[in-house]
Amino acid sequence: MKITATEFKAKCLKLMDEVAKTHEPVIVTKRGKPIAKLVPIEPEERKSWFGYMAGTIEITGDIMAPIEDEDWEACLGEEAHFYEGLGVAEPKPDKKEDPS
Repeated sequence: MKITATEFKAKCLKLMDEVAKTHEPVIVTKRGKPIAKLVPIEPEERKSWFGYMAGTIEITGDIMAPIEDEDWEACLGEEAHFYEGLGVAEPKPDKKEDPS
């Protein structure tokens, strides 16, 4: 379909809807010469996220064996420095009832 620039200006929104519906391009002309082409956008093929990082890491050593001779900060209660400045409330110590 060919249409003049003046006509395109007046019917732009209607033409966009028509192109989206019919998938037929519209050529806009000015003084009889084509100056623009309104075409429908083809839907992009969605890529799966599954396996997108395949081949990006290298496993060295035994990843299933337990870590020995190493104390974890979380087990020792020394991980508080990770939360500094984040506005995370400190855990309140357990209140033990007074036996008397």
